[in-house]
Amino acid sequence: MKTLVSVAAMAALLTVVGLIASTQAQHPLGINASKHGVAVVDISAIFKRHARFLATMEAMKKEMESTEAELKGDRDTIQRMTEQRDSFNVGAPEYKQFDEELARKMADFNLKMTRLRKSFMEREAEVYYRTYLEVTDAVKYYATRHNIGLVIRFNGEPVDANRREDVLREINKPVVYQNEIDITGDVLALLNRDAQGTPQIGRPPGTPGSSIPPR
Repeated sequence: MKTLVSVAAMAALLTVVGLIASTQAQHPLGINASKHGVAVVDISAIFKRHARFLATMEAMKKEMESTEAELKGDRDTIQRMTEQRDSFNVGAPEYKQFDEELARKMADFNLKMTRLRKSFMEREAEVYYRTYLEVTDAVKYYATRHNIGLVIRFNGEPVDANRREDVLREINKPVVYQNEIDITGDVLALLNRDAQGTPQIGRPPGTPGSSIPPR
């Protein structure tokens, strides 16, 4: 009899757990956002999991690695020229010839390195900015659809009590408490739903390939 009761109790427990899991799956973390008209969103967390942004940054990283390999080749050439120059006496014509050529090579190398790094930093900044615009568009779209009048940015990253900067961030954070009004996951899902395609970062909402539907 006890066995039958235990089995029945276990079955009931599993049913309850299943219902809870189903309910959690159906309702996002921001379930109360529409009710209160207020939501919070973790922009930093979205950047860390934004599929298209991460793919773009990975492609730029590989491009930068290729550029670094090219610069290394130029540095090796300069090093060999330096060794050739130093094999002659300082006053020798060959030394002077190599020294002049080496000066031109180094000037060209420094100019090239500066230009490439500046170009990379500008492109990186553009990707970050255009992605941020896309994220804010997604937030606006979601808020409009769910009658949310105010969305506050917050940081939901766990705090390491042994890290001073983490503790200070926690103390100074503007959002002290939120009751299921975090729409970060919903916005991220909206942004990543067409991650398999090749849309342009920062396209206006509703344009072909954009992850944000027309308003």
